[in-house]
Amino acid sequence: MEIWIIIFICFFIFIFAWYIHDKYVQRKHQILVNYPIIGRLRFVFQEFREPFRQYFGDEKFYESMDKLEWVYSAARDKVNFSSFSPSQPLPKPKFMLRHTNIVLNDNEVENDFRVTFGEKREKPFITSSIIARAPMSDGSISPEGTRAFVQGSKLGSFPINTGEGGLTSNFFVTHNNYNAKYITEIKGNKKQSKIFKISKILFNLPVAVDIYRKIIFKNDPLADTYVFNKEKECFFRPNWDAPVDSFPKEVPEDMPDIILQRSSGLYGVRTINGEFDKQRYKKQMSFCRMTEIKIAQGAKQTGGKLIANKVTPAIAYYRNIPAYKDAFSPNRFPYANSVEELFDFIGELQKISQKPVGIKIVISDYENIVPLAKEIKRRVELNLPYPDYISIDGGRGGSATAPLDMMERIGMDIRDALYLVDKVLKDYEIRDKIKISASGKILTPDDVIIILCLGADFVQIARGFMMSAGCIRARYCSGATKHQCPVGLATQNKKKRKHYFVNKHSEYIKNYHNQILKNMKSLLAVMGVKNIKELDKNKLIFLDKDSKIHDDMDALFERRIFLKKDNKKNV
Repeated sequence: MEIWIIIFICFFIFIFAWYIHDKYVQRKHQILVNYPIIGRLRFVFQEFREPFRQYFGDEKFYESMDKLEWVYSAARDKVNFSSFSPSQPLPKPKFMLRHTNIVLNDNEVENDFRVTFGEKREKPFITSSIIARAPMSDGSISPEGTRAFVQGSKLGSFPINTGEGGLTSNFFVTHNNYNAKYITEIKGNKKQSKIFKISKILFNLPVAVDIYRKIIFKNDPLADTYVFNKEKECFFRPNWDAPVDSFPKEVPEDMPDIILQRSSGLYGVRTINGEFDKQRYKKQMSFCRMTEIKIAQGAKQTGGKLIANKVTPAIAYYRNIPAYKDAFSPNRFPYANSVEELFDFIGELQKISQKPVGIKIVISDYENIVPLAKEIKRRVELNLPYPDYISIDGGRGGSATAPLDMMERIGMDIRDALYLVDKVLKDYEIRDKIKISASGKILTPDDVIIILCLGADFVQIARGFMMSAGCIRARYCSGATKHQCPVGLATQNKKKRKHYFVNKHSEYIKNYHNQILKNMKSLLAVMGVKNIKELDKNKLIFLDKDSKIHDDMDALFERRIFLKKDNKKNV
């Protein structure tokens, strides 16, 4: 019998068996009963819908595709000019910037982008930039991704927020000039070192380091808790069991400016029983500039949620929790059963660290900020501890793992929330006592300018830095789905993450930050503003959905967010 006839018969039998299975055997998918075999195309299209969306449609989640392209171009240090017109104009309503007839040249705008936190602390934090990378936990981000962010932060001279995962070994990747008193080093023997040297000749350095790591640590599940020291050709990690006196008195110069975030899980500064470890906190603050207590974030107004397959032995080691079990933090911060208790705890942290301490919150209405403002005012008058800053996160925030219903239903847009907080603090005459940091879908220089005009002193960016680090927005963030981040940035899957280009993306991260500041200067020049401290809400105009222009920001926000309770009956 001809071979092609045999192949045809086999193919026919396979298709027939498949048909019988879909129609008469399986009882999982209703559509396959009515449309055997061909009904599976639905699942194929569903699988590719989200990753392909970014290539074949206008941008719906962000303001426009042009803004996303700006981020990618900025990261690659390309000239960010458009021809003819935007491919997808910004939708209305939108904020506009007031320009001046007699504009400035860029070199007439000052380069001073510093912000001072905790002026009254023994060790205030003077930032080198008005922009920081927003909180992203080492755990939700791969070790290689965190290293790229840390290196980019150091290269670009901007702060980096640890996220609630705490201060892991990966934040020490630029710290080579350390003292062995607080560091554990592991070196290979002569044979292992020779293999490493040969590997460097045959392969690139990351591959050689990976080989070196494997032959030294073999099957040690905690191998990833060590980072590589290129100068000494050894692996090292902080020894948190060392005495507190062994740790540096000042932040080492070869480390970036780190903001240590604490959340309800107290990861990194907790005992095995989940209680606050004061000594561990003091040790970690030897390397950090200030502390942020996360009460809530825009994506989820609860504690962090790290699913089991992301809780690797390394992450479990950092957080002092069991490996490969869901790490779902409590909803409420353990020392925040009341505003008074929270502020007393802040005072304790300020005393231990001698550095600024703030809180991160989400705003839904007037009632979220007024109790805080009242308590701050009372404590100012009584000389009691209060936060050095308030970090506001906008609603509709992003996260690798968060309830969808919570993402879309809780929290104001960052612009509304920022105006409200700024106004309330001014009403209570404490605005000069508190710095305000803002985050929430801030991508480009114009976004930053608008946020500063509305009252922010400082800006923390997550999405833009993620994209500059290689994120392609496939929405496969290795959260609660079966997928893994395709670029190795937001996954703990070793096959995906070990090929991530750490050094290349650290350059991209640096470029993105630098391009924001550079283009901010151009915008300030057009606005006739020499220093960012001159920005206020009077520099803005609002264009509503009907193209009506509003130039009184107070009147605009009065209508948007200050709806009095007494009037609600008439609405």
